[in-house]
Amino acid sequence: MFLLEVGSLKENFAKYFAVEAAVDEAMRHEVYRVRHQVYCEELGYEEVNPDHEETDQYDAQSLLIALRAQGSGRIVGCVRLVQVDPADPAAELPFEHLCSDAIDRTTIDPARIDRRHMVEISRLAVLSDYRKRKGDSGGPIAISDEDLGTRDQPRFPYIPVGLYLGLLAAAELHGVEHLFTLTEARLARHLTALGFRIHLIGQAVEHRGKRVPSVIYRRELMEHLPPFMRPLYDQLLEEMSARYALPA
Repeated sequence: MFLLEVGSLKENFAKYFAVEAAVDEAMRHEVYRVRHQVYCEELGYEEVNPDHEETDQYDAQSLLIALRAQGSGRIVGCVRLVQVDPADPAAELPFEHLCSDAIDRTTIDPARIDRRHMVEISRLAVLSDYRKRKGDSGGPIAISDEDLGTRDQPRFPYIPVGLYLGLLAAAELHGVEHLFTLTEARLARHLTALGFRIHLIGQAVEHRGKRVPSVIYRRELMEHLPPFMRPLYDQLLEEMSARYALPA
C-alpha cells in the first residue's frame, strides 16, 4: 500500500462524503431505506417489504452511522453498533447466538467481559453505485486489492475507512471498548492492512457466506491508528459529540 501518497485524508474525504450520527427519526428512516435497497433488493439477504425499509428488533438499541454523498446529498451507506439491552445486559447479541459454538473462548469470552462496554458492528451497507468495481465480492461492502493502490497509481478506499472511523468515534463517545463483528476473512485482512486491527476469534460460520467472529479492541486500535487518519477521526468525534449532545 502507498496510503501516505494520497494527500490529506480529511480534506480529500470531505470533497466526496460526510459521515454522520443518525440520531433523528428522519435520518434513521433514510438509513433503513439504504439497508432495504442493499440487503433486500440487491442482495436478497432479507425479504422485500412494502415500506422499503429494512429493520429488526435490534435497531431500538443501536447507534446508527450514515455516509452521505456530498454531490447529491443522499445517504449512500451506513453501519450500526448494536448495544446490549440496558434492561437485560446478559441477553445475547446476534453474533453470540450465531457463533455460540464457533468462538474461541480462551481468546475472549463475550459473556465474561463488561457487557456495558461492548457492541456488535452490523448492517454495514453501501449502495451498489458506490461499491461496484473489479474484484468486488458481491457483498454489502467491499475492498479489493486495487483499492489499496500501487506506487504509480495510489488509491484509497474512502467509504469503508470513513464508516469505520465514524463507528469508532461513536464507540468512544459511548464508552465502548470491545467491538465484535462477523466478517469475511478477506475484508478483515484488508481492513487490518489499512490500520483497523481486527482479531479473528473463532471458526468461520455460514451467515450470508462464510463469516468469522472477530473483535476490535478500541483502545489498541486507537493507539496504532495511522497518523494520517487522525485529523478525520478527530473531526468526526467533534461532530458526533454535538449530535449525541455528549462531550468529545
